[in-house]
Amino acid sequence: MEQRVILLHGFEGESLIAAVRAIKAVLPDPAGIAFASTTPVNVDWKVGDLIEHVAEEHEAFRQSRTS
Repeated sequence: MEQRVILLHGFEGESLIAAVRAIKAVLPDPAGIAFASTTPVNVDWKVGDLIEHVAEEHEAFRQSRTS
């Protein structure tokens, strides 16, 4: 589990976007960090399972942007 993940809970819509932008603004390599928020589906997952899922989605997104 080398992927860095920031998980936000209780944020929606514009407040979620603002929180992610604020965090990214102070990080040296924000592109290397996967951001996620809890949902009714994933809120009951084991943390390790959620991190793995987010990491896979993040990598797929990064690859699609370079293709």
